[in-house]
Amino acid sequence: MTQMRLIKMKRLFGTFGVRRLANEVLTPEFASKLAAAYGSLVDGQIAVGGDTRTSTVMIKNAVISGLLSTGCDVVDLGILPTPAVQYAVRNYYDGGVIVTASHNPPEYNGIKFVDADGIGIPEDMEEKIEDIFFTEGFRRAAWNRIGEVTSNQGVVDEYQEEVIKRVDAEAIRKRKFRVVVDCGCGAASYTMPYILRKLGCSVITLNSQPDGFFPGRDPEPVPENLSELMETVKSTGADLGIAHDGDADRTICIDENGDFVLGDKTFALVEKRMLQEKGGGIIVTTVATSSAIYDVASLNNGEVITTAVGDLLVARKLRETGGLFGGEENGGLIFPDFVYGRDAALTAAKILEIIAHEGRPLSELVSELPKYYSEKKKIRCPDDIKEDVMNLIKDMVSQESGVKGMDTTDGVKIFRDDGWVIIRPSGTEPIFRCFAESDTQERASEMAEWGISLVEEAIKRLE
Repeated sequence: MTQMRLIKMKRLFGTFGVRRLANEVLTPEFASKLAAAYGSLVDGQIAVGGDTRTSTVMIKNAVISGLLSTGCDVVDLGILPTPAVQYAVRNYYDGGVIVTASHNPPEYNGIKFVDADGIGIPEDMEEKIEDIFFTEGFRRAAWNRIGEVTSNQGVVDEYQEEVIKRVDAEAIRKRKFRVVVDCGCGAASYTMPYILRKLGCSVITLNSQPDGFFPGRDPEPVPENLSELMETVKSTGADLGIAHDGDADRTICIDENGDFVLGDKTFALVEKRMLQEKGGGIIVTTVATSSAIYDVASLNNGEVITTAVGDLLVARKLRETGGLFGGEENGGLIFPDFVYGRDAALTAAKILEIIAHEGRPLSELVSELPKYYSEKKKIRCPDDIKEDVMNLIKDMVSQESGVKGMDTTDGVKIFRDDGWVIIRPSGTEPIFRCFAESDTQERASEMAEWGISLVEEAIKRLE
């Protein structure tokens, strides 16, 4: 059994960026200071964009002020999907700041910093930003060196065209698909309905008006939030349903029967197509991803490399290894020749391309993938005891019979004869997440419950 990797709790940053309650903790002053800390470490033109949250314009303008104060020039991209910002930075700018809380509820917002390749900044830079933030050791420009602001409102259209270029658009157009898209009132409202129409689809939109209150549904694209989408797909006879999170970097599919398709299923489907197109390659994913990813790789000349949970970690490993494709089990897929980050629009377009080429419905294509069953659960836990909870869980599990091994790349992944379960602290919320996989749904549910019981017991011992 491997030694437990200690959890280093940063003071501000989570898995990717900083998320807090808007205008309570994440105030304009907080945002300006954080951006100034980032600006103190970088030079050149910095792109800034954000999602549709009610607080985004306020936070975005504070971020711009902080950057200008350090002498950085700023390009305001407006309101647009996270991957569109990452695309713009990689192609045109020296760094970027994305104002988004992704799938979090509307009262939250966040700030994500990316490097010149559009990848989330590394941990050592996060730590430097925190030090500058708390010591107020900002690099402040002289009055005649303060940065300037310009805008680039054409990035959204360019991003749409680049997505379309990366799939067989003619094959998709010939099929004349009927697609229901649920943008969750988020940033996808500015891109996905338009991309689908340009691909010749008959489009039915749900929650596709930008609205930071998210009146239609919660931004998280999970089954309990997508009942309207599932019903609409069935009632309209659509070929596909597509749902996005708040900042449009994740895609969840609903098949033609109105059934929810787990993110690892679409991951495996796209992985299979990518490996077949290229004759093999490196696939990068996290330790929390389904065993189906390994099975598909082994059948198609692929090699799987794993990282801790976090799309920026997957993206960095893809860049480091020259990997072909990567992603996470939550519907966040990464196409490294386009964007070094999760990309909802290209994911959706690629799924349509696969259905068009195969000439068969999504449900049939998914049914042919390796079959595993999973269960996800979560439980609240104060941030300040997460490390102690993890260490206690490791001790408890090491004494459990039936445990075949552990992987502590991220949290603890426990292997048993009937499957595996991973228990890890969230980097964005005061919770633990538990994800189990087995060969039956009943076993997967039992293992997830067992994982949650370990967290409960550890918390109880610390009280």
